[in-house]
Amino acid sequence: MTTAIHATDPLFAAEEWIAAGRDVSIATVIETWGSAPCLAGSHLVVDADGNFEGSVSGGCIEAAVITAAIDVIADGKAQMLEFGVADETAWRVGLSCGGRIRVYVERIG
Repeated sequence: MTTAIHATDPLFAAEEWIAAGRDVSIATVIETWGSAPCLAGSHLVVDADGNFEGSVSGGCIEAAVITAAIDVIADGKAQMLEFGVADETAWRVGLSCGGRIRVYVERIG
């Protein structure tokens, strides 16, 4: 039976993927400054094939974090990522959120 929390919590997906023998990494928002759609503690889980569940930015940086997560699975070395864009340049580069975010990516399982 699937519950509403199961459907929205990426940690459950990670647990299921690991149990199924998939290699998995987890990205966790460590810190935000300024405008950020996801709070510290938010998670994005990624498998070696690029499947993912959850969010660390509401879409602004997901592709870069997924790429880093796949690298972490491959080499086993955790990464601390930092993304930021000045509010005045946010709209020009396509990032409406602005602010800064730090994300820790590690292999799990």
